Amino acid sequence: MSIETTVESAKNKAAPEWKALLDEEALLRITNLRAEYRTERAVVKALNGLDLVIHKGESLGLVGETGAGKTTTALSILDLLPPDIGFIHEGNIEFDGKDVQKMQQAELRNLRGGKVSMVFQNPLTALNPVFSVGEHIAMSLRVHQKMRKRQAMKRAGELLEVVGIPGYRVKDYPFQFSGGMRQRVGIAAAIACNPQLLIADEPTTALDVTIQAQVLELMKELQSKYSASLLMITHNLGIISELCEQVAVMYAGRIIEYGASKDVFASPRHPYTKGLLGALPSLEGPRHRLTAIPGIIADAQNLPGGCAFHPRCEHCREECKIGQPLMTRIGDGHFVACFQYEEG
Repeated sequence: MSIETTVESAKNKAAPEWKALLDEEALLRITNLRAEYRTERAVVKALNGLDLVIHKGESLGLVGETGAGKTTTALSILDLLPPDIGFIHEGNIEFDGKDVQKMQQAELRNLRGGKVSMVFQNPLTALNPVFSVGEHIAMSLRVHQKMRKRQAMKRAGELLEVVGIPGYRVKDYPFQFSGGMRQRVGIAAAIACNPQLLIADEPTTALDVTIQAQVLELMKELQSKYSASLLMITHNLGIISELCEQVAVMYAGRIIEYGASKDVFASPRHPYTKGLLGALPSLEGPRHRLTAIPGIIADAQNLPGGCAFHPRCEHCREECKIGQPLMTRIGDGHFVACFQYEEG
């Protein structure tokens, strides 16, 4: 079979099944999203045809190396890309049936913190040092639930108790808290208005292992309690396996493997996913040398042609250098973007 025939056949076979998944009723739907950062020196192509769906009450893990486009995805959902340099030039983002890119400022203010909340990666920079932690939480309550200041501060104290911080510390400032406690404050602020979707952007990166476990257990309990959807962004596959029902593996601004967490971890198909799992140490069974993915992640300023992973892939073929593989269904709800599966 020629390269051209293989690529064309993949387009005809892959698109309908993946499109059917994207067309399902969902809380969040992202289709063919392309975003870039433009400066005088370079153009960084952060997202390159991203497709993603999150259903109501679902927990989805978005995993990939640093530079894959995970944080850009989160900021795009809330229309928070840096002004003047961050641009979405193609694709759609729909939340609860409404196009986020067409929302007026009043609608966006109602969306941010009210319907969609985000726990940022660095709790130290996410909290304003001149406001008490109670004021951080009360701001959302006053804006979205129209509470009076005293009522909002009282509720802020109750929310601190929910995340394991004594309510009497509502008037303390961020510098008076440890890193783990500041992250808990960020979580309290994010859940203050019972959002429909909670985005957690690597919330445990700067925390020690013990605090990481506490924060993850807390998020699991809160998602169950408030029946919110969760988008967990991380490069740690262990976190995804503990917390998320679905997982989407991201590389160079695209989803390259998607499915139920148990299926993807038990039977990874994309060479990149296999490499990520192969680099994880096991606490059970015989010891073996960990594998490493050769090379470095694709440069977003100068992406390779065809499949962006092909310079690092041991299974690279000629069509990988020319065509972009589309998502092919290989199991019940399990999809992968790789030419080696499209022919079968």
